[in-house]
Amino acid sequence: MWKVSLSGTFKQGCTAFRVVTPNIDEEASMMEDVGMQDVHFNEDVLMELLEECADGLWKAERYELISDIYKLIIPIYEKRRDFERLAHLYDTLHRAYSKVTEVMHTGKRLLGTYFRVAFFGQAAQYQCNDSEMNEGFFEDEDGKEYIYKEPKFTPLSEISQRLLKLYSDKFGAENVKMIQDSGKINPKDLDSKYAYIQVTHVTPFLEEKELLERKTAFERSHNIRRFVFEMPFTVSGKKQGGVEEQCKRRTILTATHCFPYVKKRIAVMYQHHVDLNPIEVAIDEMSKKVLEIRQLCSCSDVDMIQLQLKLQGSISVQVNAGPLAYARAFLDDASTKKYPDNKVKQLKEVFRQFVEACGLGLGVNERLIKEDQEEYHDEMKANYRDLTKELSAIMHEPISPVDDGMRSPLPDSLHIFSAISGTPTAATLQGLPNSSSVV
Repeated sequence: MWKVSLSGTFKQGCTAFRVVTPNIDEEASMMEDVGMQDVHFNEDVLMELLEECADGLWKAERYELISDIYKLIIPIYEKRRDFERLAHLYDTLHRAYSKVTEVMHTGKRLLGTYFRVAFFGQAAQYQCNDSEMNEGFFEDEDGKEYIYKEPKFTPLSEISQRLLKLYSDKFGAENVKMIQDSGKINPKDLDSKYAYIQVTHVTPFLEEKELLERKTAFERSHNIRRFVFEMPFTVSGKKQGGVEEQCKRRTILTATHCFPYVKKRIAVMYQHHVDLNPIEVAIDEMSKKVLEIRQLCSCSDVDMIQLQLKLQGSISVQVNAGPLAYARAFLDDASTKKYPDNKVKQLKEVFRQFVEACGLGLGVNERLIKEDQEEYHDEMKANYRDLTKELSAIMHEPISPVDDGMRSPLPDSLHIFSAISGTPTAATLQGLPNSSSVV
């Protein structure tokens, strides 16, 4: 579009497309179109390209962006009095907004799965196809990390096998190894005879301010350049431990560009690590449970199976099982003295919100179940009331069950503990412990 801008045909230039993607700044920085002198641009060519772009957005299920492209086209067709084309464009817009409404209600649109892929290996020589190769494995890419975008829901095993085959064909199967652990790798600990590939599933990361601005699932999945994954650990060195010793490290990766992009992978620019101590892990995990239940209840087409599974796992009063394990570990009289008052208050508030969310979920379940599930529902309600009784005893305050989930809906955000809420859809780094580090 830069050539069109220079010719005066399209005065906005590349900046007109920044609403679609900030990656357009790459094009805007170009001073000239090298190799494009023989391409003749005019208004008709521009219209054709823009309509092709809109068709591509439809196929990619990014219906929300079609209007941004049509806003560039419609004034030109209006100036031409081309009412037939205008009618076609507005009909397409009508269908696009209808699709937006449909996918928002069903929640079944998947806009991509993301992985961090790291490469390690600078061997001087290796065997491939019965011949000796002298160059390094990944050469300049040794030690580099990328974010890969895969279609819809792609399992970790699928991309891992594909990369293993790709580089086994290149270097020889006997020379390539996959690193199963997602933790930080020290290249000095690796055998220089092999090429290593590490693949980790990551999710988009947005801070609280961004979440307030990006209200829809699409907005939270478009033009993203930060991603997050978590690794459990304990001070003793084990990965897993009891709730009183379970910590986790959250790693936020920032890519050089935003997805979607013209390439399927983007280099990682830098990392940020945040370590959560056990009570912060409890607040974080309980925050996720509240958000998950609320989201399930707010859908116009409620997934009853998922809601019932989530409720069943949440209101169990079994010893050392479910959310009560956190309450017993951090909120009883002996434990509260071990942790900062503000963290204890945050965890108590999360549990109040949790009780309300579970009551809301039970109310939705009661309205939608069939007769053959009434006994199952009554059992869950009994467990729910037992849960509130035990919480009341642990927290030394009345925690009342929400009868039939008929109280007012929960607030839009859980600000009181958002300081350490780190789910893919709700995260902020403010107020985190000083143990964070940047790499």
